[in-house]
Amino acid sequence: MAAGVSPSALLREAMARTQTWTASARAVERERTRQIARIGNNLNQLARWANTHASTAEAVSVIAHLVSFERSLLAVARIGEEARDAR
Repeated sequence: MAAGVSPSALLREAMARTQTWTASARAVERERTRQIARIGNNLNQLARWANTHASTAEAVSVIAHLVSFERSLLAVARIGEEARDAR
């Protein structure tokens, strides 16, 4: 017994924290990960372009794209929340 907790209590606590995945939930998570990677790629391309063309980059345009990325990330986050809620 660790810290006065029985092995069965430890096992119950561990099982309560365990997350099971259905095939559909796993597919949603996989697609969510792909979408986040795509958004990250676009963000890297925008940052590379802004760094390369810093003298000609229009700040308003760059900020508009960043806001678009933020909205995309929030949408992807909601997909993950919906999938978790469905379980």
